[in-house]
Amino acid sequence: MKRALLALALLLYGAALRAEITLHDDRGRDLVLAAPAQRIVSLAPNLTELVFAAGAGSRLVGTVAYSDYPAQAGAIPVIGDSAALDIERIVALKPDLVLGWRSGNPPAEIAKLEQLGMRVLVMEPGSLERIAQEIEILGRVAGTEQTAVAAAARFRRNIAALRAEYRGRRKVSVFYQVWPAPLMTVNGQQVISEVIQLCGGSNIFADLKTLVPSVSLEAVVAADPEAIVAASAQPADQALANWRKWKQMRAVRNGNLLVIPADDLSRPTPRLLDGARRLCAQLDRVRRAGTGGS
Repeated sequence: MKRALLALALLLYGAALRAEITLHDDRGRDLVLAAPAQRIVSLAPNLTELVFAAGAGSRLVGTVAYSDYPAQAGAIPVIGDSAALDIERIVALKPDLVLGWRSGNPPAEIAKLEQLGMRVLVMEPGSLERIAQEIEILGRVAGTEQTAVAAAARFRRNIAALRAEYRGRRKVSVFYQVWPAPLMTVNGQQVISEVIQLCGGSNIFADLKTLVPSVSLEAVVAADPEAIVAASAQPADQALANWRKWKQMRAVRNGNLLVIPADDLSRPTPRLLDGARRLCAQLDRVRRAGTGGS
């Protein structure tokens, strides 16, 4: 009898160990969950999308403003926005996991949640591959691995197909405008720059050290990019209107002021694939027009 009880105890202990989930987040910290999360709070719209992509949208009990995709996200209680969280409301939701955004949430508020005993997984999907990896991670934490692995594999296949399609085509020099005033762009480490490169473009400010640097108007004019791109809900004649007076620039002279729908390119989620397809097609039109080298 004692041996049987000991064997049962060892079996149960082994099962508990197998259920335990150990993760390494994008701050370099380890997080251990005793079991898949049942109540998840997301602190960024892009993380909300990733949770749904991983098949775990039904586990979300709270999210932030602008979490508007997919449509089901609109029914989830809002607990502030990415930069101003309502800590009391988060605590009241009793989540067993909070998803933080490394570059978007105030570190002090993340620390406060952890001090209150919350388990916080901080994420930063800063590359195309990392988007796929973080879908898989979310599948692990929510117990929806089968759906998540399939979604990540589909995303990787589609990105690989785009890369193969545009590999070897003539480079098109690109200025990507994040914000008009102050004038801001992305460096080569930002995922949007990776999309530009995927499409056969060349980011004119790829070598800058800051991820989202401010640049001078004079520097852009001097670089004379072949195309100027922005992600915006506005059409190009509004989003990029202030460039039209610089008629000496190739992008302006040849009508290469390009706009991609904002969320398709600015959010690091599977929808980035839609933005990439649009951008690749637009840069290919620039390329085929034969308006000069990059």
